[in-house]
Amino acid sequence: MNASDRTPADLLRSALAADPARPLVTYYDDATGERVELSVATFANWVAKTANLLQDHLSAEPGDRVALLLPAHWQTAVWLLACASVGVVADLDGDPASADHVVAGPDRLDEGRACRGERLALSLAPLGRRFPTAPEGYDDYAVEVPTQGDVFRPYAPVDADAPALTVAGAELTGSDIVERALADARRLGLGAGSRLLSGLGYDTWEGVSAGLYAPLAAGGSVVLCRNLDRLAAEGLEKRVESERITHRAL
Repeated sequence: MNASDRTPADLLRSALAADPARPLVTYYDDATGERVELSVATFANWVAKTANLLQDHLSAEPGDRVALLLPAHWQTAVWLLACASVGVVADLDGDPASADHVVAGPDRLDEGRACRGERLALSLAPLGRRFPTAPEGYDDYAVEVPTQGDVFRPYAPVDADAPALTVAGAELTGSDIVERALADARRLGLGAGSRLLSGLGYDTWEGVSAGLYAPLAAGGSVVLCRNLDRLAAEGLEKRVESERITHRAL
């Protein structure tokens, strides 16, 4: 990171400038056998497109609250950085009835309909596939995001001291996230090139930090594993070896 980095979006820009080709997020779902690897450049492109979708399609403005009804997933990581880029609050598992907009996975669509604002649905299917038909009351993220621009510029500057994330009932500013991520990276011993395997959910700060923010702040990468309990012990050790894991958060 650079000394001037004060928001998660700043961290991503620094990572992109330093080494766009290196892996940033590798995602496994041990219920489906899915594996996705995103370089810094590919991840940043998804973030830019999603931020443009937020700003232009949803008309989200700084200070708006977006309820993210999503599990630990590579697309959730994209949404966290997209929200930070626009300046809206990413409310993980937030109350959709009190949110300005909602982004819901396939198993939380009914819950998300309590939101009176714009609603986006994510299939969370391998390869980011779209729904066969958009769920009632929702736009399909996989249909809307490909047409968005590859470069994002916020209409208003993002305030690093404004609320940026709510997780497990705690509200954090952009600068809080960066400071905590750096502290966690030091605590875990992460550095440039570190590979952290995380089996933690995104329902706590510890899970979100290990699963995205701390590796990003350290110049490392994360191997994010969903449904890791379905993987046998020998399978986990093979993954640790094949993915060149240096640290674990389980």
